[in-house]
Amino acid sequence: MAFIFSTQDKEQLEAKGISEEKIEEQLNYFKNGFPSLHIKKPASVDDGILRITKEELSEKISIWDNYLKTDKKVTKFVPASGAASRMFKDLFAFAESNYDEPTTQFEKGFFDNIKSFAFYDDLNEICVKVYEKNIDELIAAKHFKDIIKMLLTDEGLNYGELPKGLLLFHSYDDKKRTPMEEHLVEGSIYAKDNRKNVNVHFTISPHHKELFAKLVEEKRSELEKYLDTYFNVSFSIQKPSTDTIAVDMENNPFRDEGKLLFRPGGHGALIENLNDLQSDIVFIKNIDNVVPDKLKSEDAKYKKMLAGVLVETQKKAFDYLKKLESGSYSDNTLNEIKDFIENDLSITTDKLSGNDKEQMVSYMIKKLNRPIRVCGMVRNEGEPGGGPFIVENKDGSFSPHILEGSQIVTDEAKVLAGKATHFNPVDLVCGIKDHKGKKFNLLNFIDKETGFISSKSQNGRALRALELPGLWNGAMSDWNTIFVEVPINTFNPVKTVNDLLREEHQ
Repeated sequence: MAFIFSTQDKEQLEAKGISEEKIEEQLNYFKNGFPSLHIKKPASVDDGILRITKEELSEKISIWDNYLKTDKKVTKFVPASGAASRMFKDLFAFAESNYDEPTTQFEKGFFDNIKSFAFYDDLNEICVKVYEKNIDELIAAKHFKDIIKMLLTDEGLNYGELPKGLLLFHSYDDKKRTPMEEHLVEGSIYAKDNRKNVNVHFTISPHHKELFAKLVEEKRSELEKYLDTYFNVSFSIQKPSTDTIAVDMENNPFRDEGKLLFRPGGHGALIENLNDLQSDIVFIKNIDNVVPDKLKSEDAKYKKMLAGVLVETQKKAFDYLKKLESGSYSDNTLNEIKDFIENDLSITTDKLSGNDKEQMVSYMIKKLNRPIRVCGMVRNEGEPGGGPFIVENKDGSFSPHILEGSQIVTDEAKVLAGKATHFNPVDLVCGIKDHKGKKFNLLNFIDKETGFISSKSQNGRALRALELPGLWNGAMSDWNTIFVEVPINTFNPVKTVNDLLREEHQ
Protein backbone atom coordinates (compact mmCIF):
# COMPACT_ATOMS: atom_id res chain seq x y z
CA MET A 1 0.00 0.00 0.00
CA ALA A 2 1.43 3.36 -1.06
CA PHE A 3 2.24 5.93 1.60
CA ILE A 4 -0.17 8.89 1.62
CA PHE A 5 1.66 12.22 1.68
CA SER A 6 0.09 15.22 3.40
CA THR A 7 0.05 18.66 1.81
CA GLN A 8 2.92 19.65 4.13
CA ASP A 9 4.86 16.53 3.10
CA LYS A 10 4.44 17.38 -0.57
CA GLU A 11 5.63 20.93 -0.02
CA GLN A 12 8.67 19.60 1.85
CA LEU A 13 9.48 17.17 -0.98
CA GLU A 14 9.09 19.89 -3.61
CA ALA A 15 11.45 22.20 -1.70
CA LYS A 16 14.12 19.47 -1.66
CA GLY A 17 13.55 18.42 -5.27
CA ILE A 18 12.58 14.86 -4.31
CA SER A 19 9.74 13.03 -6.05
CA GLU A 20 7.07 10.98 -4.28
CA GLU A 21 8.13 8.02 -6.42
CA LYS A 22 11.69 8.23 -5.07
CA ILE A 23 10.40 8.20 -1.48
CA GLU A 24 8.20 5.16 -2.24
CA GLU A 25 11.28 3.44 -3.66
CA GLN A 26 13.28 4.21 -0.51
CA LEU A 27 10.47 3.03 1.78
CA ASN A 28 10.41 -0.26 -0.12
CA TYR A 29 14.14 -0.72 0.53
CA PHE A 30 13.49 -0.30 4.25
CA LYS A 31 10.72 -2.90 4.15
CA ASN A 32 12.37 -5.43 1.84
CA GLY A 33 16.09 -4.79 2.40
CA PHE A 34 18.80 -5.07 -0.24
CA PRO A 35 19.77 -8.29 -2.02
CA SER A 36 23.14 -9.69 -0.98
CA LEU A 37 25.90 -9.70 -3.55
CA HIS A 38 27.38 -12.88 -4.97
CA ILE A 39 31.09 -12.41 -4.30
CA LYS A 40 33.21 -14.87 -6.24
CA LYS A 41 36.55 -14.02 -4.58
CA PRO A 42 38.83 -11.17 -3.57
CA ALA A 43 40.81 -9.75 -6.48
CA SER A 44 44.55 -10.48 -6.35
CA VAL A 45 47.63 -9.99 -8.51
CA ASP A 46 46.96 -13.51 -9.78
CA ASP A 47 43.44 -12.62 -10.83
CA GLY A 48 42.05 -9.10 -11.17
CA ILE A 49 44.84 -6.78 -9.97
CA LEU A 50 47.44 -5.55 -12.43
CA ARG A 51 51.04 -5.36 -11.24
CA ILE A 52 53.16 -2.88 -13.20
CA THR A 53 56.88 -3.52 -13.79
CA LYS A 54 59.48 -0.72 -13.62
CA GLU A 55 59.71 -0.65 -17.42
CA GLU A 56 55.92 -0.47 -17.74
CA LEU A 57 55.80 2.27 -15.12
CA SER A 58 57.93 4.59 -17.28
CA GLU A 59 55.85 3.70 -20.32
CA LYS A 60 52.53 4.50 -18.62
CA ILE A 61 53.88 7.79 -17.24
CA SER A 62 55.00 8.76 -20.74
CA ILE A 63 51.53 7.97 -22.12
CA TRP A 64 50.00 10.30 -19.52
CA ASP A 65 52.52 13.09 -20.08
CA ASN A 66 51.68 13.01 -23.79
CA TYR A 67 47.95 13.06 -23.06
CA LEU A 68 48.40 16.26 -21.05
CA LYS A 69 49.78 17.92 -24.20
CA THR A 70 46.42 17.50 -25.95
CA ASP A 71 43.35 19.71 -25.56
CA LYS A 72 41.58 17.24 -23.26
CA LYS A 73 40.22 18.49 -19.93
CA VAL A 74 41.46 16.88 -16.71
CA THR A 75 40.00 17.56 -13.25
CA LYS A 76 40.93 16.59 -9.70
CA PHE A 77 37.73 15.78 -7.77
CA VAL A 78 38.11 15.94 -3.99
CA PRO A 79 35.24 15.07 -1.60
CA ALA A 80 35.83 17.62 1.19
CA SER A 81 32.53 18.14 2.98
CA GLY A 82 33.18 16.04 6.06
CA ALA A 83 33.76 17.77 9.40
CA ALA A 84 36.96 16.95 11.27
CA SER A 85 35.09 16.02 14.48
CA ARG A 86 35.95 12.30 14.18
CA MET A 87 39.61 13.22 13.84
CA PHE A 88 39.45 14.61 17.38
CA LYS A 89 37.25 11.92 18.93
CA ASP A 90 39.86 11.01 21.56
CA LEU A 91 40.43 14.64 22.53
CA PHE A 92 36.69 15.26 22.86
CA ALA A 93 36.54 12.21 25.15
CA PHE A 94 39.40 13.62 27.26
CA ALA A 95 37.67 17.01 27.51
CA GLU A 96 34.53 15.30 28.85
CA SER A 97 36.35 12.84 31.14
CA ASN A 98 36.43 12.95 34.95
CA TYR A 99 40.24 13.22 35.02
CA ASP A 100 42.32 16.30 34.27
CA GLU A 101 45.70 15.01 33.09
CA PRO A 102 46.55 12.97 29.97
CA THR A 103 46.06 9.32 30.84
CA THR A 104 45.64 7.25 27.69
CA GLN A 105 48.48 6.59 25.27
CA PHE A 106 46.71 8.77 22.70
CA GLU A 107 46.34 11.73 25.08
CA LYS A 108 49.96 11.49 26.20
CA GLY A 109 51.15 11.24 22.60
CA PHE A 110 49.23 14.37 21.68
CA PHE A 111 50.62 16.55 24.49
CA ASP A 112 54.15 15.11 24.40
CA ASN A 113 54.41 16.08 20.73
CA ILE A 114 52.15 19.13 20.64
CA LYS A 115 54.88 21.37 19.18
CA SER A 116 55.13 19.07 16.15
CA PHE A 117 51.65 19.96 14.89
CA ALA A 118 51.37 22.54 12.12
CA PHE A 119 48.59 24.27 14.04
CA TYR A 120 50.76 24.71 17.17
CA ASP A 121 51.62 28.38 16.60
CA ASP A 122 47.97 29.33 15.99
CA LEU A 123 46.90 27.35 19.05
CA ASN A 124 49.60 28.92 21.19
CA GLU A 125 48.59 32.39 20.04
CA ILE A 126 44.92 31.89 20.91
CA CYS A 127 45.85 30.46 24.33
CA VAL A 128 47.93 33.56 25.09
CA LYS A 129 45.09 35.79 23.92
CA VAL A 130 42.41 34.07 26.00
CA TYR A 131 44.31 32.84 29.08
CA GLU A 132 47.37 35.15 29.04
CA LYS A 133 49.46 31.98 29.24
CA ASN A 134 51.24 30.11 26.47
CA ILE A 135 50.92 26.36 25.98
CA ASP A 136 54.07 25.56 27.99
CA GLU A 137 52.69 27.54 30.92
CA LEU A 138 49.26 25.92 30.68
CA ILE A 139 50.85 22.46 30.62
CA ALA A 140 53.03 23.36 33.64
CA ALA A 141 49.87 24.44 35.45
CA LYS A 142 48.18 21.17 34.34
CA HIS A 143 45.48 23.09 32.45
CA PHE A 144 45.40 20.52 29.67
CA LYS A 145 41.67 20.81 29.06
CA ASP A 146 41.96 24.56 28.48
CA ILE A 147 44.32 23.80 25.58
CA ILE A 148 41.85 21.27 24.14
CA LYS A 149 39.06 23.82 24.51
CA MET A 150 41.03 26.38 22.48
CA LEU A 151 41.75 23.78 19.80
CA LEU A 152 38.27 22.34 19.36
CA THR A 153 35.64 24.97 20.22
CA ASP A 154 34.52 28.18 18.58
CA GLU A 155 36.08 30.11 21.48
CA GLY A 156 39.41 29.14 19.91
CA LEU A 157 40.40 27.58 16.57
CA ASN A 158 37.12 25.61 16.26
CA TYR A 159 38.93 22.61 14.75
CA GLY A 160 36.25 20.29 16.11
CA GLU A 161 33.69 21.79 13.74
CA LEU A 162 35.73 22.81 10.69
CA PRO A 163 36.16 20.48 7.71
CA LYS A 164 39.48 18.63 7.41
CA GLY A 165 40.31 20.55 4.26
CA LEU A 166 40.75 23.80 6.22
CA LEU A 167 42.94 22.52 9.07
CA LEU A 168 46.69 23.12 9.11
CA PHE A 169 48.30 19.75 8.32
CA HIS A 170 51.90 20.38 7.26
CA SER A 171 54.72 22.74 8.25
CA TYR A 172 57.42 24.12 5.96
CA ASP A 173 60.30 26.49 6.72
CA ASP A 174 58.34 29.57 5.68
CA LYS A 175 54.69 28.45 5.62
CA LYS A 176 52.07 25.96 6.71
CA ARG A 177 49.48 24.28 4.51
CA THR A 178 45.98 22.88 4.73
CA PRO A 179 44.92 19.73 2.82
CA MET A 180 43.08 21.98 0.37
CA GLU A 181 46.33 23.74 -0.53
CA GLU A 182 48.20 20.43 -0.72
CA HIS A 183 45.67 19.14 -3.26
CA LEU A 184 46.27 22.22 -5.41
CA VAL A 185 50.03 21.72 -5.27
CA GLU A 186 49.63 18.02 -6.01
CA GLY A 187 47.40 18.76 -8.98
CA SER A 188 50.11 20.94 -10.52
CA ILE A 189 52.40 17.89 -10.69
CA TYR A 190 50.17 15.44 -12.55
CA ALA A 191 47.08 17.30 -13.81
CA LYS A 192 48.50 20.44 -15.47
CA ASP A 193 47.41 20.86 -19.09
CA ASN A 194 49.36 22.30 -22.02
CA ARG A 195 48.25 25.81 -21.05
CA LYS A 196 49.44 25.40 -17.46
CA ASN A 197 45.87 25.13 -16.15
CA VAL A 198 44.95 22.86 -13.25
CA ASN A 199 41.27 22.15 -12.57
CA VAL A 200 40.40 21.17 -9.01
CA HIS A 201 36.85 20.59 -7.80
CA PHE A 202 35.95 20.28 -4.11
CA THR A 203 32.61 19.04 -2.83
CA ILE A 204 31.89 20.94 0.39
CA SER A 205 29.11 21.64 2.86
CA PRO A 206 27.16 24.85 2.16
CA HIS A 207 28.08 26.54 5.45
CA HIS A 208 31.81 26.14 4.75
CA LYS A 209 31.76 27.48 1.20
CA GLU A 210 32.80 31.01 2.16
CA LEU A 211 35.73 29.71 4.21
CA PHE A 212 36.99 27.54 1.33
CA ALA A 213 36.56 30.34 -1.20
CA LYS A 214 38.34 32.81 1.10
CA LEU A 215 41.33 30.48 1.56
CA VAL A 216 41.59 29.91 -2.19
CA GLU A 217 41.69 33.64 -2.86
CA GLU A 218 44.28 34.17 -0.12
CA LYS A 219 46.61 31.47 -1.43
CA ARG A 220 45.95 31.40 -5.20
CA SER A 221 48.39 34.11 -6.28
CA GLU A 222 51.23 32.78 -4.13
CA LEU A 223 50.75 29.19 -5.30
CA GLU A 224 50.32 30.10 -8.97
CA LYS A 225 53.57 32.06 -8.94
CA TYR A 226 55.45 29.37 -7.01
CA LEU A 227 54.21 26.54 -9.26
CA ASP A 228 53.98 28.39 -12.61
CA THR A 229 50.37 27.26 -12.78
CA TYR A 230 46.88 28.71 -13.22
CA PHE A 231 44.29 27.21 -10.89
CA ASN A 232 40.66 26.80 -11.83
CA VAL A 233 39.06 25.92 -8.49
CA SER A 234 35.37 25.10 -8.29
CA PHE A 235 33.03 23.96 -5.54
CA SER A 236 29.75 22.12 -5.27
CA ILE A 237 27.56 20.93 -2.43
CA GLN A 238 25.80 17.63 -1.94
CA LYS A 239 22.39 18.15 -3.51
CA PRO A 240 19.37 18.26 -1.17
CA SER A 241 17.59 16.04 -3.69
CA THR A 242 20.00 13.20 -2.77
CA ASP A 243 18.94 13.19 0.90
CA THR A 244 17.12 10.03 1.98
CA ILE A 245 14.08 9.66 4.18
CA ALA A 246 14.46 8.19 7.68
CA VAL A 247 12.00 5.72 9.18
CA ASP A 248 11.07 4.54 12.67
CA MET A 249 11.63 0.96 13.82
CA GLU A 250 8.33 -0.06 12.17
CA ASN A 251 9.53 1.39 8.82
CA ASN A 252 7.09 4.28 8.89
CA PRO A 253 8.43 7.72 7.89
CA PHE A 254 10.15 9.31 10.88
CA ARG A 255 8.79 12.71 11.85
CA ASP A 256 10.52 15.43 13.81
CA GLU A 257 8.17 18.15 15.03
CA GLY A 258 5.62 16.96 12.51
CA LYS A 259 7.97 17.11 9.51
CA LEU A 260 9.48 14.22 7.57
CA LEU A 261 13.09 13.67 8.61
CA PHE A 262 15.70 13.47 5.85
CA ARG A 263 19.37 12.58 6.20
CA PRO A 264 22.35 13.01 3.85
CA GLY A 265 22.60 9.98 1.59
CA GLY A 266 26.33 9.41 2.14
CA HIS A 267 29.22 9.92 -0.27
CA GLY A 268 27.34 7.99 -2.95
CA ALA A 269 25.27 11.15 -3.46
CA LEU A 270 28.40 12.76 -4.94
CA ILE A 271 27.96 10.78 -8.16
CA GLU A 272 25.61 13.63 -9.13
CA ASN A 273 28.34 16.21 -8.49
CA LEU A 274 30.79 14.13 -10.51
CA ASN A 275 28.21 13.80 -13.26
CA ASP A 276 28.03 17.60 -13.56
CA LEU A 277 31.74 17.91 -14.43
CA GLN A 278 32.49 18.58 -18.08
CA SER A 279 35.84 16.78 -18.16
CA ASP A 280 37.43 13.98 -20.11
CA ILE A 281 39.36 12.46 -17.22
CA VAL A 282 38.86 12.90 -13.47
CA PHE A 283 41.17 11.98 -10.60
CA ILE A 284 39.38 11.16 -7.32
CA LYS A 285 41.17 11.23 -3.99
CA ASN A 286 40.03 11.88 -0.42
CA ILE A 287 40.77 15.25 1.19
CA ASP A 288 42.91 13.84 4.03
CA ASN A 289 45.18 11.65 1.90
CA VAL A 290 47.90 14.22 1.20
CA VAL A 291 51.64 14.42 1.90
CA PRO A 292 54.19 17.25 2.22
CA ASP A 293 56.19 18.36 -0.81
CA LYS A 294 59.13 16.06 -0.04
CA LEU A 295 56.94 13.02 -0.83
CA LYS A 296 54.76 14.42 -3.59
CA SER A 297 56.89 13.46 -6.60
CA GLU A 298 56.88 9.78 -5.59
CA ASP A 299 53.14 9.90 -4.97
CA ALA A 300 52.47 11.70 -8.27
CA LYS A 301 54.47 9.11 -10.20
CA TYR A 302 51.84 6.50 -9.43
CA LYS A 303 48.96 8.87 -10.17
CA LYS A 304 50.46 9.37 -13.62
CA MET A 305 50.89 5.63 -14.01
CA LEU A 306 47.22 4.98 -13.21
CA ALA A 307 46.20 7.68 -15.67
CA GLY A 308 48.48 6.17 -18.33
CA VAL A 309 46.78 2.79 -17.86
CA LEU A 310 43.41 4.51 -18.27
CA VAL A 311 44.37 6.36 -21.47
CA GLU A 312 45.86 3.21 -23.00
CA THR A 313 42.83 1.07 -22.09
CA GLN A 314 40.37 3.73 -23.20
CA LYS A 315 42.05 4.02 -26.62
CA LYS A 316 41.74 0.27 -27.19
CA ALA A 317 38.10 0.23 -26.08
CA PHE A 318 37.28 3.21 -28.32
CA ASP A 319 38.97 1.60 -31.34
CA TYR A 320 37.11 -1.65 -30.80
CA LEU A 321 33.78 0.13 -30.39
CA LYS A 322 34.26 1.98 -33.68
CA LYS A 323 35.01 -1.29 -35.46
CA LEU A 324 32.01 -3.05 -33.94
CA GLU A 325 29.63 -0.20 -34.72
CA SER A 326 30.90 0.10 -38.29
CA GLY A 327 30.27 -3.60 -38.96
CA SER A 328 33.81 -3.85 -40.35
CA TYR A 329 35.35 -6.69 -38.37
CA SER A 330 36.61 -10.21 -38.90
CA ASP A 331 36.32 -13.27 -36.69
CA ASN A 332 39.91 -12.64 -35.61
CA THR A 333 38.94 -9.11 -34.56
CA LEU A 334 36.04 -10.45 -32.48
CA ASN A 335 38.37 -12.92 -30.78
CA GLU A 336 40.79 -10.07 -30.10
CA ILE A 337 38.02 -7.98 -28.53
CA LYS A 338 36.86 -10.98 -26.50
CA ASP A 339 40.41 -11.36 -25.14
CA PHE A 340 40.53 -7.62 -24.29
CA ILE A 341 37.23 -7.80 -22.38
CA GLU A 342 38.36 -10.89 -20.52
CA ASN A 343 42.02 -10.06 -19.84
CA ASP A 344 42.26 -6.25 -19.74
CA LEU A 345 38.85 -5.56 -18.20
CA SER A 346 38.67 -8.83 -16.19
CA ILE A 347 35.07 -9.46 -17.27
CA THR A 348 34.05 -13.08 -17.78
CA THR A 349 32.87 -13.82 -21.30
CA ASP A 350 31.18 -17.17 -20.67
CA LYS A 351 27.92 -15.62 -21.86
CA LEU A 352 29.39 -15.35 -25.35
CA SER A 353 29.69 -19.13 -25.66
CA GLY A 354 27.13 -20.49 -28.10
CA ASN A 355 25.84 -17.04 -29.07
CA ASP A 356 25.51 -16.06 -32.69
CA LYS A 357 27.68 -13.26 -34.04
CA GLU A 358 24.99 -10.59 -33.72
CA GLN A 359 24.41 -11.38 -30.03
CA MET A 360 28.14 -11.47 -29.44
CA VAL A 361 28.66 -8.03 -30.97
CA SER A 362 25.74 -6.59 -29.02
CA TYR A 363 27.18 -7.94 -25.76
CA MET A 364 30.64 -6.56 -26.56
CA ILE A 365 29.30 -3.10 -27.38
CA LYS A 366 27.33 -3.06 -24.14
CA LYS A 367 30.41 -3.99 -22.09
CA LEU A 368 32.79 -1.61 -23.85
CA ASN A 369 30.56 1.46 -24.06
CA ARG A 370 30.76 2.39 -20.38
CA PRO A 371 32.75 4.78 -18.18
CA ILE A 372 36.18 3.41 -17.27
CA ARG A 373 37.99 3.77 -13.98
CA VAL A 374 41.47 2.66 -12.98
CA CYS A 375 41.78 2.14 -9.23
CA GLY A 376 44.98 1.96 -7.24
CA MET A 377 44.97 -0.84 -4.66
CA VAL A 378 47.45 -1.22 -1.80
CA ARG A 379 48.58 -4.36 -0.01
CA ASN A 380 46.39 -5.25 2.95
CA GLU A 381 48.39 -4.97 6.15
CA GLY A 382 45.79 -6.53 8.39
CA GLU A 383 42.81 -4.22 7.89
CA PRO A 384 39.67 -6.31 7.28
CA GLY A 385 36.67 -5.09 5.31
CA GLY A 386 36.22 -3.42 1.95
CA GLY A 387 38.45 -3.59 -1.07
CA PRO A 388 38.73 -5.13 -4.55
CA PHE A 389 36.59 -8.16 -5.32
CA ILE A 390 35.32 -10.15 -8.28
CA VAL A 391 31.52 -9.99 -8.11
CA GLU A 392 28.59 -11.32 -10.14
CA ASN A 393 26.69 -8.77 -12.22
CA LYS A 394 22.97 -8.79 -12.95
CA ASP A 395 23.58 -10.32 -16.39
CA GLY A 396 25.44 -13.28 -14.87
CA SER A 397 28.94 -12.12 -15.82
CA PHE A 398 31.65 -11.51 -13.24
CA SER A 399 33.83 -8.38 -13.06
CA PRO A 400 35.90 -6.26 -10.65
CA HIS A 401 34.00 -4.26 -8.00
CA ILE A 402 35.05 -2.20 -5.00
CA LEU A 403 33.09 -3.25 -1.93
CA GLU A 404 32.85 -1.69 1.51
CA GLY A 405 32.55 -3.58 4.76
CA SER A 406 28.82 -2.83 4.95
CA GLN A 407 28.29 -4.84 1.75
CA ILE A 408 30.10 -7.89 3.10
CA VAL A 409 27.28 -9.35 5.17
CA THR A 410 27.03 -13.13 4.66
CA ASP A 411 29.30 -15.54 6.53
CA GLU A 412 30.66 -16.80 3.22
CA ALA A 413 31.49 -13.25 2.10
CA LYS A 414 33.23 -12.50 5.40
CA VAL A 415 35.41 -15.59 5.00
CA LEU A 416 36.37 -14.44 1.50
CA ALA A 417 37.05 -10.89 2.73
CA GLY A 418 39.39 -12.35 5.34
CA LYS A 419 41.52 -13.72 2.49
CA ALA A 420 41.78 -10.35 0.72
CA THR A 421 45.34 -9.31 -0.16
CA HIS A 422 44.57 -5.65 -0.98
CA PHE A 423 42.30 -2.82 0.14
CA ASN A 424 40.88 0.31 -1.41
CA PRO A 425 42.71 3.60 -0.61
CA VAL A 426 40.33 5.65 -2.80
CA ASP A 427 42.83 6.40 -5.56
CA LEU A 428 40.84 6.55 -8.80
CA VAL A 429 41.29 7.90 -12.31
CA CYS A 430 38.05 7.99 -14.31
CA GLY A 431 37.25 8.31 -18.01
CA ILE A 432 33.74 9.76 -18.23
CA LYS A 433 33.34 10.40 -21.98
CA ASP A 434 32.50 7.88 -24.67
CA HIS A 435 34.27 7.07 -27.95
CA LYS A 436 32.38 9.88 -29.70
CA GLY A 437 33.51 12.48 -27.16
CA LYS A 438 30.11 12.66 -25.49
CA LYS A 439 29.95 12.63 -21.70
CA PHE A 440 28.29 9.58 -20.17
CA ASN A 441 25.28 10.13 -17.95
CA LEU A 442 26.88 8.53 -14.90
CA LEU A 443 23.50 8.13 -13.20
CA ASN A 444 22.73 5.35 -15.68
CA PHE A 445 25.52 3.19 -14.27
CA ILE A 446 24.47 3.05 -10.61
CA ASP A 447 23.33 -0.18 -8.98
CA LYS A 448 20.58 1.13 -6.72
CA GLU A 449 20.36 -2.22 -4.96
CA THR A 450 23.76 -1.81 -3.31
CA GLY A 451 22.73 0.74 -0.68
CA PHE A 452 22.52 -0.21 2.97
CA ILE A 453 20.48 0.57 6.08
CA SER A 454 21.98 1.73 9.38
CA SER A 455 20.64 2.40 12.87
CA LYS A 456 20.75 5.99 14.12
CA SER A 457 18.89 8.19 16.60
CA GLN A 458 17.30 11.63 16.66
CA ASN A 459 16.72 13.38 19.99
CA GLY A 460 16.98 10.05 21.77
CA ARG A 461 14.54 8.27 19.44
CA ALA A 462 15.76 5.28 17.44
CA LEU A 463 15.50 5.44 13.67
CA ARG A 464 16.68 3.66 10.55
CA ALA A 465 18.66 5.55 7.90
CA LEU A 466 19.28 4.74 4.26
CA GLU A 467 22.74 5.15 2.72
CA LEU A 468 22.87 5.48 -1.05
CA PRO A 469 25.23 3.19 -2.99
CA GLY A 470 28.74 4.47 -2.19
CA LEU A 471 30.56 6.67 -4.69
CA TRP A 472 33.30 4.17 -5.60
CA ASN A 473 31.26 1.01 -5.09
CA GLY A 474 27.53 0.92 -5.90
CA ALA A 475 27.44 4.31 -7.64
CA MET A 476 30.12 3.08 -10.08
CA SER A 477 28.95 -0.53 -10.09
CA ASP A 478 28.32 -0.71 -13.83
CA TRP A 479 31.61 0.92 -14.89
CA ASN A 480 34.53 -0.88 -16.47
CA THR A 481 37.03 -1.26 -13.64
CA ILE A 482 40.75 -1.98 -13.64
CA PHE A 483 42.61 -2.59 -10.39
CA VAL A 484 46.31 -1.72 -10.31
CA GLU A 485 48.66 -2.36 -7.40
CA VAL A 486 50.26 0.78 -5.94
CA PRO A 487 52.72 1.06 -3.03
CA ILE A 488 51.42 1.46 0.52
CA ASN A 489 53.42 4.72 0.81
CA THR A 490 50.92 6.37 -1.56
CA PHE A 491 48.26 5.98 1.13
CA ASN A 492 48.70 8.44 4.00
CA PRO A 493 45.27 9.33 5.38
CA VAL A 494 44.73 11.38 8.52
CA LYS A 495 41.96 9.66 10.47
CA THR A 496 43.02 10.96 13.90
CA VAL A 497 44.92 14.10 14.86
CA ASN A 498 47.87 11.98 16.02
CA ASP A 499 48.26 10.61 12.48
CA LEU A 500 49.79 14.02 11.74
CA LEU A 501 52.72 12.99 13.95
CA ARG A 502 53.65 10.17 11.58
CA GLU A 503 56.88 10.70 9.68
CA GLU A 504 54.98 11.04 6.38
CA HIS A 505 53.27 14.19 7.64
CA GLN A 506 56.25 15.82 9.34
